[in-house]
Amino acid sequence: MGKKKSAALAVPKGPAVNIGISAADRGAIAGGLSRLLADTYTLYLTTHNFHWNVTGPMFNSLHAMFMAQYTELWTAVDPIAERIRSLGHPAPGSYAQFAALASVPDAPGVPPKAMEMVKILVDGHEAVARTARAIFPLADKAGDEPTADLLTQRLTVHEQTAWMLRSLLED
Repeated sequence: MGKKKSAALAVPKGPAVNIGISAADRGAIAGGLSRLLADTYTLYLTTHNFHWNVTGPMFNSLHAMFMAQYTELWTAVDPIAERIRSLGHPAPGSYAQFAALASVPDAPGVPPKAMEMVKILVDGHEAVARTARAIFPLADKAGDEPTADLLTQRLTVHEQTAWMLRSLLED
């Protein structure tokens, strides 16, 4: 498990948000979602990198699998960022912010073997699942059903994807 990083959220400006969730709870949830956004985006970049650079006898199947996975991840970042905005906080959006918030490590360079790529992606999906799961107590305490729903959806994707990738690593 990566080291836990705090989300430095800017103080919201503009009209007060009055959605039945306290400012403190909205801030805590937005902080967790910011980490989830950073993890998701980092995993997206890694998966897209591997799609471009995979080689070997499983090229066709992994190239297509990675494309489906990075497309899903790309589609996921917007709802996460929009939930942060709905809670009255700015969504992080720079590489520097993502690097500071993410628990998923960047994958510098290209691993020489396709199965090393698969292992890195398993670890990434499991890390994102842990990040999403850690936000549940905050959302539950605040009665934040939209965030809980978003987290449930993300957990389903990451746990299933990790299982499918792990299956490729079995002898």
